[in-house]
Amino acid sequence: MKLVTVALVCLLLAGMWMHEADSRSMHVSSSNCCFRFVKRKISSQKIQCYKYTSSTCSHSGLILKLKGGRETCVLSQESWVKQSLKPVKMCLLQ
Repeated sequence: MKLVTVALVCLLLAGMWMHEADSRSMHVSSSNCCFRFVKRKISSQKIQCYKYTSSTCSHSGLILKLKGGRETCVLSQESWVKQSLKPVKMCLLQ
């Protein structure tokens, strides 16, 4: 009887550990997602570089890194975005 109880506890703990490890691997940093988007035009002179939001985010868009270190989010479908990003390069992986 004790052997069966120990075996069941071990299986339960292994299942909980696997679930915890799996949920960590699917975690997406909120710094790769956008929840608010700027609608006003941003001059390309103020944009240092840009990167795409993660494909696992609820909203797709672009994260613009501005000169001075700030980041802001824009929708790639906005009419001004493609024009403003022509002279700007993508951000290097960090």
